[in-house]
Amino acid sequence: MKQDHIVILHGIFRSSKHMRKLASFLETQGYYVHNLDYPSTRNDLETLTDDLITQLKTRLPTDQRVHFIGYSMGGLLVRTILARYRPVHLGQVIQLAPPNHGSEVANFLRRFWLYKKLYGPAGQQLITDQSAIQPLFGPIDFPLGILAGTSSLDPFSSWCLLPGRNDGKVTVDSTKLNGMTAHHLIPATHTFFPQNRQVHRLTLHFLQHQCFGEVG
Repeated sequence: MKQDHIVILHGIFRSSKHMRKLASFLETQGYYVHNLDYPSTRNDLETLTDDLITQLKTRLPTDQRVHFIGYSMGGLLVRTILARYRPVHLGQVIQLAPPNHGSEVANFLRRFWLYKKLYGPAGQQLITDQSAIQPLFGPIDFPLGILAGTSSLDPFSSWCLLPGRNDGKVTVDSTKLNGMTAHHLIPATHTFFPQNRQVHRLTLHFLQHQCFGEVG
């Protein structure tokens, strides 16, 4: 029996280590996992997309199903990748706490010198005005499940910057997209989203059933 493959993309200012628990969990479920690294703070989204597509063309099979999981900015990169390069047998796509409509936290920080230095060109693209990067995204014409968090470790951002329910970095409303297959809220914080066991279970459920269902 052919083995399904999964591509996992971490968020900005992170590495594949941040996604290791999720990757290990999915490997125990029988998936072949590509937990990729990319220089998230060095380039803009378009350049990062180019580099990741080059990686994927050498890694992914053409005769097996391929799923994608993207955390935070990695979820945006999944969208930009699929707009230009789509595996022949595309499976499910899952976004974890994605800033699909940007983040008010990025609006606030974007002009600070330290933020510019640490988060680089892509950090400037995570603002709520997405007009400059909108051409990078294609239509949602694939099974897309989105998980959003409702807990926060950042009271300043949650109370002063982010309108409505949020995970300390991204609002629930910002995670949503027209055309998505399923959307589910969990009491998780943005930073520790990939380590959350409920995130793991819900991700597996969507991979298997194209829905999040009633997972405890």
